Amino acid sequence: MAAVRKQQLNACLGPLGFQCDPFRIDWYNAVIQPSFHLQYPDDTLAFVVLSTPQMFEKAFKPFIADKQLPTVRDPIDECIVYYFSLVKKNLSDQRIEAIHDFEMLPNRKPKVLVQTAAHVAGAAYYYQMKDVQQNPWGEKKMYGVCIHPRYGGWFAIRGVLIFPDVQVPSLEQKLPVDCVSTDEKKIQLLERFNFHWQDWTYRDIIDVEERYSEEQKQYFATPPYERFKLLGLKSAIS
Repeated sequence: MAAVRKQQLNACLGPLGFQCDPFRIDWYNAVIQPSFHLQYPDDTLAFVVLSTPQMFEKAFKPFIADKQLPTVRDPIDECIVYYFSLVKKNLSDQRIEAIHDFEMLPNRKPKVLVQTAAHVAGAAYYYQMKDVQQNPWGEKKMYGVCIHPRYGGWFAIRGVLIFPDVQVPSLEQKLPVDCVSTDEKKIQLLERFNFHWQDWTYRDIIDVEERYSEEQKQYFATPPYERFKLLGLKSAIS
C-alpha cells in the first residue's frame, strides 16, 4: 500500500522537484515529546515532502508566472500550499491531510517537527548534539540540522502528507544515511549552522550532487520583505 501511494505522490510531485518518503505515525511519535504527537493510529501512513534544488525552477517559478498573484504573504509557502492542494485534487478518491512546515499550534509551537519526520522516514539525517560523542559546547544550546545524502544542506523540508485511512503495519523503517560520518565533521556542521548559517557553508559539509542555482541563492539570501520586489509582487503585510 505504501509503495502504491509513493508512486502516486512521485507522479504528482516528482517532476516538480519534490521528494516524498513514507513513514509511520508511531515512528515519529516515539521520538518526540507527547505535546507534539500526531493524533492518528500508530500504523497510519504519512509522507515527508522535501524540495530539492530543482523545485525552484520546476515548481516555484512556473507557479509565480502562471498565478500572477498580486498579493501574497510568502511566495514559497503559497507555492507549496498550491502543489499540496493539487495532490489532493489528483488523488481525490483518498483522504489526505497536509501539515505544512510553517503551520503553528495556538501555543506558537510547530504543528509538525519536519526534521524529525525526515529522519524517521530515512530521507535525511537529523544531526543534533546527541550525535556528537565529545561535546565541546557544555550546556550551550545547539540547534540541529538535517543533511541529505545527495544534496547536503541544499534542500528544504516542506511538510507532511498523511493518509488517515491507510494503515501500514508491515512497513519497514529505512534508516537515514549518516553521511557526516566523523565527530569532527559533525561538530563543524553544527557550529557552521548555529553560528554562521548565513554564509551557507554548512550546506556543503559533504560533497553534493546539486546545489541551488545562483538565482535561487539570490532569492533566499534576500531578506523576506524584499523578495517580493524580485518577483514583482506586493506583500500582503506591507
